Amino acid sequence: MADTPPNHPTACLALADGTVFYGRGFGATGVTVAELCFNTAMTGYQEIMTDPSYAGQIVTFTFPHIGNTGVNPEDDETAEPFAEGMVVKWDPTAPSNWRSTQTLQHWLARRGRIAIGGVDTRRLTRAIRQQGAPHAALAHDPDGNFDVAALIEKARGFNGLVGMDLARVVSCAQSYRWDEMRWAWPDGYARQTNPRHKVVAVDYGAKRNILRCLASAGCEVTVLPATATADEVLAHDPDGVFLSNGPGDPAATGEYAVPAISGILEANLPVFGICLGHQMLALALGARTVKMNHGHHGANHPVKDMETGKVEITSMNHGFAVDGQSLPTGVAETHVSLFDGSNCGIRLQDRPVFSVQHHPEASPGPQDSYYLFERFVESMAG
Repeated sequence: MADTPPNHPTACLALADGTVFYGRGFGATGVTVAELCFNTAMTGYQEIMTDPSYAGQIVTFTFPHIGNTGVNPEDDETAEPFAEGMVVKWDPTAPSNWRSTQTLQHWLARRGRIAIGGVDTRRLTRAIRQQGAPHAALAHDPDGNFDVAALIEKARGFNGLVGMDLARVVSCAQSYRWDEMRWAWPDGYARQTNPRHKVVAVDYGAKRNILRCLASAGCEVTVLPATATADEVLAHDPDGVFLSNGPGDPAATGEYAVPAISGILEANLPVFGICLGHQMLALALGARTVKMNHGHHGANHPVKDMETGKVEITSMNHGFAVDGQSLPTGVAETHVSLFDGSNCGIRLQDRPVFSVQHHPEASPGPQDSYYLFERFVESMAG
């Protein structure tokens, strides 16, 4: 089954089930193969494309006005985009924003990422919700020459994210210090010059704004690669340990991350995890993770704090989840999604060790979840 091709299609999106969408290509040319997901956020497309948690995925944006604010170097979450490609309803218009330094089209082309516009994203999103996140091949050719059968075979040949350890791929190669704080008017990003606590952040695919939030909360941050052992973390004599977000199957990353986290827990330090870091902590405590049908991707997800009754509007990006039914004795479920009841937070009942599935640094509330960074700092002060 295929959409009716436009007069001169220059891009093609082929799903593993044989469904084909035609449209207008922009960004880089070529072919990419990945899992296809959708994101419901109305803003932040640049942050989404540069979020390492999207490694191995092509992102369908449900909001049609993608590209209208351009791009700028300050909004990159990492040096390069990790999302494999982009699917949008309308072709990007000329940017209209005082912070814009270049167009989305030029930015994608320079960074080797393929995009397709003119797609019926409502239909595509419904298909993802009903059938689960499909494997897809995305091609951009200015001449419109597509071997559709070959693209479908490429999609069918994609191994998928289950069993895939991507944290090792997106993580930093060596340790580094971070002191840049959150953006503030009118000066932008200031530096932390008077930190009160030493934190080691384990990088499974860390976003810059998480590190900025830690620095703004008064932390001296040392970032270590995903494969860092407990001894390597503890050698820095930290006051607390942060476990970052990241992509891929948590069970695969857990092969080396769980032993490290278990060793950190034995040192009785405060621990705070976000996203994949939340899943890694849960695995280390004896819980299980599961692959979701289509995941949670957006900036408008309601999450309930089970201990206070407060509902937070959160930003989410995950295709795997902690199985709340598998939490062992002594581990409390602190947050749940109000969309589907899935687990969104845990804590140890006898120690300052906690984590959340959502992204408190992404400002969806815009400040609904920032208290989590303050809680982490308070646990180190105590």
